Amino acid sequence: MSYGVKLKVWGDLASFNRPEMKVERVSYEVMTPSAARGVLEAIYWKPEMKWIVDAIHVLNPIRFTHIRRNEIDCKVPAGTVGTAMKGRRGDLGIVIEDHRQQRAAMVLREVCYGIQAHVEVLDLGDSSGSPEAKHLEMFKRRAQKGQCFHHPYLGCREFPAAFELVETFPPCPDELKGERDLGFILHDIAFLPDKAGTVIESGDGARLRAEPRFFRARLVNGVIQVPPMQEARA
Repeated sequence: MSYGVKLKVWGDLASFNRPEMKVERVSYEVMTPSAARGVLEAIYWKPEMKWIVDAIHVLNPIRFTHIRRNEIDCKVPAGTVGTAMKGRRGDLGIVIEDHRQQRAAMVLREVCYGIQAHVEVLDLGDSSGSPEAKHLEMFKRRAQKGQCFHHPYLGCREFPAAFELVETFPPCPDELKGERDLGFILHDIAFLPDKAGTVIESGDGARLRAEPRFFRARLVNGVIQVPPMQEARA
């Protein structure tokens, strides 16, 4: 049995960047399921559970704005980090003045979303009763008190999110009523057994690859129904 939660999040700016835009940052029109999951995990998460996002409610009109941000054009090589972790010498610094670049970004402004999600327990072990309900109650207590492991954000860490636990969401704006096709947006990242591609190490030492999954998003009266991860395509 799945237990649900409803969380309202809002902020001045948000950026859920499209992966096909390589240099300039261009946001999707709405929050992605992976960003919604990140907000929930910032408030409460345990290794034996995972958040499943069921729906995203768009509670404010979709508005864009343009900003410029200072970024750097490089990163510290992974090999250098590994060398330093083994106790040998490694230059882990970046001189910002030598690598600073200004990049434009098209971001969302004055956003407000409703996240509808439920908990799935990965490994019951010796647990008894309703472990989903236990995690849900712990999440509710933390959300009601405004507690979080780290402050949730709207796509980028420089765009903090305020949050509130609610019973029902406000109605959507009039301009979002009806049906609107938003095209393919990022669902989440799937971690699969190692093949050709980006390889990471899991906690148990297994070699996995990260594969992005996408789904066709339709905004119906301000609500996007999120399909299961298995139905998203690579």
